[in-house]
Amino acid sequence: MPYFDAASAAPLHPVAREALLASLDEGWADPARLYREGRRARLLLDAAREAAAEAVGCRPDEVIFTPSGTQAVHSGVSGALAARRRVGRRLLHSAVEHSSVLHAAEVHAAAGGSCTELAVDRMGRVAAGDVAAALSPDTALVCLQSANHEVGTEQPVEEVAALCREAGVPLLVDAAQSLPWGPVPGGWSLLAASAHKWGGPPGVGLLAVRKGTRFAPQGPRDERESGRSPGFENIPAIVAAAASLRALRAGPETVTEAARLRKLVDRIRTRVPELVPDVEMTGDPVHRLPHLVTFSCLYVDGEALLHELDRAGFSVSSGSSCTSSTLTPSHVLRAMGVLSEGNVRVSLPYGTDGAEVERFLEVLPAVVRSVRERLGVPAAGRETATATATATAGGGPEAAAAAAAEEAGEPGESADSAEPAGLVVDSLGKRCPLPVIELAKAIPEVPVGGTVTVLADDEAARQDIPAWCTMREQEYVGERPAERGAAYVVRRRA
Repeated sequence: MPYFDAASAAPLHPVAREALLASLDEGWADPARLYREGRRARLLLDAAREAAAEAVGCRPDEVIFTPSGTQAVHSGVSGALAARRRVGRRLLHSAVEHSSVLHAAEVHAAAGGSCTELAVDRMGRVAAGDVAAALSPDTALVCLQSANHEVGTEQPVEEVAALCREAGVPLLVDAAQSLPWGPVPGGWSLLAASAHKWGGPPGVGLLAVRKGTRFAPQGPRDERESGRSPGFENIPAIVAAAASLRALRAGPETVTEAARLRKLVDRIRTRVPELVPDVEMTGDPVHRLPHLVTFSCLYVDGEALLHELDRAGFSVSSGSSCTSSTLTPSHVLRAMGVLSEGNVRVSLPYGTDGAEVERFLEVLPAVVRSVRERLGVPAAGRETATATATATAGGGPEAAAAAAAEEAGEPGESADSAEPAGLVVDSLGKRCPLPVIELAKAIPEVPVGGTVTVLADDEAARQDIPAWCTMREQEYVGERPAERGAAYVVRRRA
């Protein structure tokens, strides 16, 4: 069964498996002890640290191992902020950072610190100029991922690092997604990564803190990992993680494999819009990870789509709101202003067979079509005048428009108004992608210049209705408060 979710967890690298099994026999003792077994464990741990440091591009004594990549981020953020408390308590981070950074920011804000979120463009990329404008004398730390975990867009780390260095502000880089593919551009002060992203075993994180970077570990401390990550080290897992990372850098194979996977991803980016109607490709088409591609399908329930692809034999992931227990849109897709419904993330692991990608492209159109048919979407996603809209009041378009205005808490317009009357679509209580589907069915019912008002209480509507307007070349007028949820107004332009 093709596994296309390496961005979540890469399959265990063969070298990692061999190293793990070997170190279970040799690395079980306490590396802090002076007897023979302890010394042997210490040698394994030191060798793993040297291998990891070489791969990261830093000194061995700058590397510590943590129980997870998330813990590495949390420790890095809290330690850097605490050390610079006298300078200021302001944290800058991009709007598309991994949730581990966002959660650390929430804790910082709750403790009295301040956080500034840096916007991204529609490709998911931060502008270095925005970072420069946001830096201030009270900025304690800047956090920026090297590449995004949902859409693959690479960030201008080197440019931002230069700006931070000039301002005397440390930069923490979350390199979890990019480290398997090459060293992160220099200039960072702290770097965090996670072994299971590069084919190491789960439960191993990496935190590098450059010499000269002020750092004050928070929470209880002990003598382990220079006092920065307490608790007994999982030496077999650490050795396996370092061995697999070193194997990825040992020769030109990684560069060759990255180029091969990039071609497969380019094929997906080219063919999916040709094979499936109403699809939006997301992320930067050039400045991106070589193995990851994301797209969103209009009028598709994301959870249903993933289930159908799983039944067809493909393991893929999603950033769609419908795959989350909270039913809120992906913060990454929301920050980018792109469609969240029917989102599919394909991230190819090392060694992916090109034939598997071709079979995915053969299966995908029928899977999307079947999900759309179950939701009652018109053929090929076309808006048809035969579809009916659900109005909140009878009596024709004028009455519907008045009802919309009343629901939104604003005075209605008379039939003599210059504003063309519109329809109201009541999607209250309905989840993605139904509000958008009903909008698509209703838009042909109004004349060009007329409006459709969608009443919805699903958070995803706030993101997906404007995204639909961009894709379908309609005008998104705006959002109005309503007694329940919100009223989203769309004007027909075509």
